[in-house]
Amino acid sequence: MLLLVGLGNPGREYAGNRHNIGFMALDAIARACGATPFRKKFQGETCEARIGGDRAILLKPETYMNESGRSVAEAARFHKIALGDIVVLHDELDLAPGKLRVKTGGGNAGHNGLRSITAHMGNDYKRVRLGIGHPGDKARVHGYVLSDFAKSERPWVETLCDAVARNIELLAKSDDALFQTKAHLAMEAAGFPD
Repeated sequence: MLLLVGLGNPGREYAGNRHNIGFMALDAIARACGATPFRKKFQGETCEARIGGDRAILLKPETYMNESGRSVAEAARFHKIALGDIVVLHDELDLAPGKLRVKTGGGNAGHNGLRSITAHMGNDYKRVRLGIGHPGDKARVHGYVLSDFAKSERPWVETLCDAVARNIELLAKSDDALFQTKAHLAMEAAGFPD
């Protein structure tokens, strides 16, 4: 069983924020996989889906980004999900907008959601890093990640989230390289240069 976690902040005021692209991607996966409706559990919103014939739990922590690990740890303990079967989808400042990279473990690059999950669970979970770009100045990062995607950015955000959802079965099978390639090809096909 997989635990797919989308990171973001709860509430309508944060829904369109760059920091919430993990929630957006998870919602796209839920739609594509015909998941059960989201319900409140594990200090978050959770639903179930079949991915590649296997059961998956989808989780959007509602503890706010800085405390995401509390929700993830609770869900993982309840379902007895090993750290290696946890996939976290999150925003990544160090990738250009629309880029995607998959990695297991490594540093948290100052991401408070990842830092919290690592503190509660350990570090060896899989991360799907969804590029949002960097504002160019470290002092502007906080305001940047908590601002909404511009109307002109929405097409690439939707395309990226749809590409993640359409190819999630590859990630579930641990074919990370092909998952990453298919997502990039989908972006190129939609006219978003690599």
